[in-house]
Amino acid sequence: MKEFFKYVFATVVGIVLSSIFLAFLFFIIMAGFIASLGDDKLVEVKTNSVLYLDLDQAITERTPDRSLSGIPIIGSGEGRTIGFYDVIKALKKAKDDDKIEAVFINVSSPQAGMATMLEVRNAIIDFKTSKKPIIAYSEIYSQGAYYLASAADKVYLNPEGALEFKGFSSELTFFKGALDKLGIEAQIIRVGNYKSAVEPFINTKMSDYNRKQVTAYVSGLYRTFLNGIAQTRHLSADSLYNWANDYKIQFPQDALDRKMVDGLKYKDQVLDELKSITGKDKKDNVNTVTINDYIANLPKSSSGTGQEKVAVIYANGEIVGGEGSDEQIGSERISRAIRKARLDDHVKAIVLRVNSGGGSALASDVIWREIVLSRKAKKPVIASFGDVAASGGYYIACAADSIFVQPNTITGSIGVFGIIPNFQNLLNNKLGITFDGVKTGKYADIMSVNRPLTAGERFIIQNDVNHVYDSFITRVADGRQKTKAQIDSIGGGHVWIGTDAIKIGLADRIGSFTDAIKAAAKKAKIKEYKIVEYPEQISPLKNLLSDASENIRTNYTKKELGEHYLLYKQMQKAATLSGIQARMDYEIRIR
Repeated sequence: MKEFFKYVFATVVGIVLSSIFLAFLFFIIMAGFIASLGDDKLVEVKTNSVLYLDLDQAITERTPDRSLSGIPIIGSGEGRTIGFYDVIKALKKAKDDDKIEAVFINVSSPQAGMATMLEVRNAIIDFKTSKKPIIAYSEIYSQGAYYLASAADKVYLNPEGALEFKGFSSELTFFKGALDKLGIEAQIIRVGNYKSAVEPFINTKMSDYNRKQVTAYVSGLYRTFLNGIAQTRHLSADSLYNWANDYKIQFPQDALDRKMVDGLKYKDQVLDELKSITGKDKKDNVNTVTINDYIANLPKSSSGTGQEKVAVIYANGEIVGGEGSDEQIGSERISRAIRKARLDDHVKAIVLRVNSGGGSALASDVIWREIVLSRKAKKPVIASFGDVAASGGYYIACAADSIFVQPNTITGSIGVFGIIPNFQNLLNNKLGITFDGVKTGKYADIMSVNRPLTAGERFIIQNDVNHVYDSFITRVADGRQKTKAQIDSIGGGHVWIGTDAIKIGLADRIGSFTDAIKAAAKKAKIKEYKIVEYPEQISPLKNLLSDASENIRTNYTKKELGEHYLLYKQMQKAATLSGIQARMDYEIRIR
């Protein structure tokens, strides 16, 4: 009886504590919701204002809904995030806004890919046609930060600050040594010598094939970087290359002497200059409006005029089966969004915006099918590639009418692979765990991870991988109007930058996201149109209720691991791979 009451008491206490926690969670959600009710209000822009362009926040494909950002359980600790297209639209609006007198760029270490930075940088250059001054200031400029800042009219550096200028490097992380110590064998089935996504599990360094292609695309990215700076700073690209190669920019004065910056100033001096520009007395404060607040005045769901529409489909992140998320390309969610646009009579054209290194080959094919159907429905499809659109990311777009890339877009990687781990040594010899059982067929336990593959099993899986690869190059050949042999010759997992992709026929032209939208409208023969965006973003409340514990864990892990979080993420992803993959290197890190 005593034990009975003990368990009853424990159950009651558990129920009470759970109820208290749920009540507390509900209170926090309601408090955050009430606090966010005013978020949709327009932000007042005062006359003689300076647009504060903070480019140190994460620049992503879309600006997230931050209506519940005040809730401390989730979202706190996350930095501000802004969509690159919203930055472009805001700068375009500010050009003709009489209340905006100047732009002040704050950037030290931007969180964005190379092509995304190019989009934003070009928007800054376009703003200069308004003749309104653009001033950039920082205590420290990383290479990416300087690339963005160098588009400004005036670039200022703190007298005791630093400007990093040393050239690019790319680093891959290899896990083979760790797997060997653990007694785990990565059994690789692939097509393509350049399909280097598997190399971290079977090598301790780059293969010759991979070193060749990484050298090529890093060099290509660097050329775009140097040429951009040379153009806006009126310097020689060769001089910039030599200064970086010899590490000539060690101190702020070195940057000033070589005209990489226009002055060495403290923040108060820069503020005084902004006050002078806006007609303020030195004792007064500068009227400023942040880019995030300024964006709040832009249309939320659609922009433009007329009943006809151009639908923009955002395909961002890893390609997975099912619904995915705002940071993943879920085959169900994205194919449903394309289908919705296809069946909408008011939608006259589709722009597929891709920023993905690939993922599931099957999920990629599901999305590809909807693009094909859209074209059969006589709706033009223009693909716009962001930082990376490779492997599965290229697969889903290869059927588009036209493909737009940036010079520094990373694309291609037409190849597939599968990884089947063998834990036998770890389980048997290190942990003392053994297995035994029965089966009704020779291959009933194919893909078992507690033993090595047999020759017959490896043959079957290789056939499967070969079939997926053949489907991949067939899709690309049909979409690009080439032969399978031609695609195979530039496939094999080879990675290309945008300019090279055009030369070999994988892309059609260099163009921005805005260029792609204009091209889609032109091909659909419409002049007045609205831009509508799909899929609908997942509401913060839904994310909170469905993934609260996961987000808490992720935020805590990021905070604890810091820059090592990327390594953890790579290992976590490797452990969860399933099915045949069409993806490129796990992470391309350019420093």
